[in-house]
Amino acid sequence: MKKFKITVDGKTYNVEVEEVRDGQRAAQSSPATPATPAAKPAPAGSSSSSPAPAPAAGSGSVTAPMPGTVLKLLVSPGEEVQQGQTVLILEAMKMENKINATANGTVASIDVSEGQSVNTGQPLLTIQ
Repeated sequence: MKKFKITVDGKTYNVEVEEVRDGQRAAQSSPATPATPAAKPAPAGSSSSSPAPAPAAGSGSVTAPMPGTVLKLLVSPGEEVQQGQTVLILEAMKMENKINATANGTVASIDVSEGQSVNTGQPLLTIQ
């Protein structure tokens, strides 16, 4: 029987492997047992600090999180919105993505139209 240490998704396992000949096992195999878990490396560009603060209530620009096509505008200028409220639907990679308000306030301007293609980071609407 041979012993191996295998790491999968940052978790290390001790595994014993036995040779099989003519469909017969020489001995019982033991199940894989977790070894001491290895520390999982942090993704590139991340830090252990707290997440970015939420935008201030009453102001904010809603930008496209990915390239796509504006399918439907759900608000109009002058309309009151709440942070987290869906303001438009963006199609990207054949999926409909809900784009939400970044702050409480009034829709000051809508910078796109239905059917328009947008790029990542492009302003979609402004909330005051």
